[in-house]
Amino acid sequence: MTIRVLLADDQALLRSAFRVLVDSEPDMEVVGEASDGAEAVRLAQERAADVVLMDIRMPGTDGLAATRMISEEPSLAQVRVVILTTFEVDDYVVQALRAGASGFLGKGSEPEELLNAIRIAAGGEALLSPAATKGLIARFLAQGDGDDGRDPARSERLGALTGREREVLVQVAGGHSNDEIAERLAVSPLTVKTHVNRAMAKLGARDRAQLVVIAYESGLVRPRTE
Repeated sequence: MTIRVLLADDQALLRSAFRVLVDSEPDMEVVGEASDGAEAVRLAQERAADVVLMDIRMPGTDGLAATRMISEEPSLAQVRVVILTTFEVDDYVVQALRAGASGFLGKGSEPEELLNAIRIAAGGEALLSPAATKGLIARFLAQGDGDDGRDPARSERLGALTGREREVLVQVAGGHSNDEIAERLAVSPLTVKTHVNRAMAKLGARDRAQLVVIAYESGLVRPRTE
């Protein structure tokens, strides 16, 4: 099955480089290019994209607004957005995750990292967070908009989870894969995947990235302070 990729960046040279890289893979193809967020939203629908590589800073409708528009549009529920950013330690990254992005990747990443990110996003099975930036989401989400960043509405929604689902959610928020969680909780990877899928359904999360956001904003998980 071919992964349909949309490129959204206001720099034509970067789009060309990404196109060559993506089109060189047998399991993916570039189905369109956008130079601003509004065009990205339109093309995501017209071209039935699976994954959008989205720059944040674009003229007109920026990547953050475009990500939110895609996330809130029911007809685009299958679309996954991967934020491409020059600076990984960036508050815009966290805003993008809140807006519905599946994750992020630095523009300086290796080609294989980018291709792997596209495949992961298309599968919806993992948070796109390089090892060096695992603590980034935690640090920024802790800031929040209120006194402690906790969202009471999301805290209440956690009541729908079973004890095991909450345990798994904590592990997901720590950036652990299904295999790692299975080893930590002494269960099978398939069991972990089942718990993750049920948690996503109960909490209305699009993917694992959104589970991480909910875990921190609900107060279930507290960020490290070091």
